[in-house]
Amino acid sequence: MAESVDKIKKDAETRMAKSVDTLKNDLGKIRTGRAHPGLLETVRIDYYGNKAPLNQVANVSASDARTLTVTPFDKSQAAAIEKAIRESDLGLNPMSAGGVIRVPLPSLTEERRKELSKHVRAEGENAKVAIRNVRRDANQHLKDALKKKLITEDDDKRSEEAVQKFTDRFITEVDKLVAAKEKDVMQV
Repeated sequence: MAESVDKIKKDAETRMAKSVDTLKNDLGKIRTGRAHPGLLETVRIDYYGNKAPLNQVANVSASDARTLTVTPFDKSQAAAIEKAIRESDLGLNPMSAGGVIRVPLPSLTEERRKELSKHVRAEGENAKVAIRNVRRDANQHLKDALKKKLITEDDDKRSEEAVQKFTDRFITEVDKLVAAKEKDVMQV
């Protein structure tokens, strides 16, 4: 009996944590005014007939606050890497300088910052919805167990309170992540 309740609670907590991790990953892809190597994670290079992630064919680093530096492992692939970055939907214009590709990041306009801020809030709201869905599923499993008389009403109440505490904790974490990212995006 008790192990099924613990399993339901543990599953709910794990799934809520995954929602927060997904949000962190999604927010990391949103470009702020500053350069960071994670910005190019989604870029794929045509590498000898295969589509390879950029980080597998080159070293990506931030040389300063507004410039990324891409150093290809194979110098002959520099043109393909430059082309892939230019054709990505990131709106970047890379420039080759010898064996190194420099990717200057244009500063964001006020309008674009507000747009990104809305996007950040929308991502946060999606994460909250996912967390609430997990809570609903967990509570439904608890109700089913109660109907089948696998747990007592007291167990059900205590478990629902525990699930609500998880929900509150993860919703608060989402709010903090969104607030931090919004501040980052709006910073000039």
